[in-house]
Amino acid sequence: MSMRLTRFMPCVLTLVAQIIGKPDLAPAAWVRRLVSLCDHAPATPYDIVQMVLEKELGRSVGDLFERFDVDPLGSASIAQVHRARLKGDKDDVVVKVQHPGVQDLMMTDIRNLQAFALYMQKTDIKFDLYSVTREMEKQIGYEFDFMREADAMKRIGRFLKDNNKKSPVLVPRVIGDMVTRRVLVMEYIDGIPIMNLGDEIAKRGINPRGKIAAAAKQNILSSLTMAYGQMILKSGFFHADPHPGNILICKGSEVALLDYGQVKDLPDALRLGYANLVVAIADKDPKRASESYRELGIDTLSKCENEGEELFRLAETMFDTKLPPGVTALQPFSEESSIKKIAVQAFPEELFSVLRTVHLLRGLSVGLGINYSCAEQWRPIAEEALYAAGRLKSKDVKPRPRRRNLVRRLFRRQ
Repeated sequence: MSMRLTRFMPCVLTLVAQIIGKPDLAPAAWVRRLVSLCDHAPATPYDIVQMVLEKELGRSVGDLFERFDVDPLGSASIAQVHRARLKGDKDDVVVKVQHPGVQDLMMTDIRNLQAFALYMQKTDIKFDLYSVTREMEKQIGYEFDFMREADAMKRIGRFLKDNNKKSPVLVPRVIGDMVTRRVLVMEYIDGIPIMNLGDEIAKRGINPRGKIAAAAKQNILSSLTMAYGQMILKSGFFHADPHPGNILICKGSEVALLDYGQVKDLPDALRLGYANLVVAIADKDPKRASESYRELGIDTLSKCENEGEELFRLAETMFDTKLPPGVTALQPFSEESSIKKIAVQAFPEELFSVLRTVHLLRGLSVGLGINYSCAEQWRPIAEEALYAAGRLKSKDVKPRPRRRNLVRRLFRRQ
């Protein structure tokens, strides 16, 4: 088969690679190249950026900004970001500007990828990839509206603050009324990309295998785990793009979560069905996992004798971060894999964002050298959600672990 590819196709392909090719699923060099292609896309020249800004905001760059860095901080597939300072202000801001014409190019890539997915699922990859690409089409379509992104940032920031004494992650603050469909001005957060954490530790003369480095990594992972557990299971509205380029490490190993272009609002039925599956995985309960599959609308075709066992292994592979003892890289489409033995004929499109998020968290945990189960950490949050919906009795709900205890539990599980 043949298809026309644009310069943004590698970034679209990376979204699928994040299901079958994160650091735990593919060679590290290949993954680094894909991440680089997405986070370092060709930049739009400054004269065009200036034109977009002035058209969208209705004033000249000189009138709006005390300083505007011509060279972008970074350029990704949909937009690029510049550091700047508003007139009369003392704090820096980040200005996100959409690449002109990018929407048509990206949608062309998605349609090409859908044709490729239909072809691939006719081969030995027995997984409903087409539904995955349909959800990608919907989610990427949302990314071109920065007003929607700004609303998502505000909503998630409020939710995490309201549910914690201190938010587990930093969410950038949107700046006043400086938001349009193609321009978004937000708070500048100082930090280093998580991909550079190892270099930063070495630069500071810290032993990468010592207690200080280990504590920092534990704090980073526990922060992300807590934030995502609350967003997905309690709210259903969550940041759905935790790839390394969107995570900054700040002073004191605080974590900042950037880029809210991809968010997902799960219907309550799916949110609670997934909460039930989380409890099943944490409790190693194959019967409950199988029931959760049916509740979620995941349609499987058994091809083996030990159907219950393989269904549970499939649930762990798809929806948990923990790797089996002695395993450093999963091969989800190997001959011995559960996906090969139990074909996934139908997969709910809206659940793809949860699946992708879990796989990205697993990739981060592998990169940090921490093998842990997000299902075990999310179990109390899942139970709270089920109790609030009247699906669990109060006596069956375990108390949610305090943040310090969560860090200790993660550390013990190494």
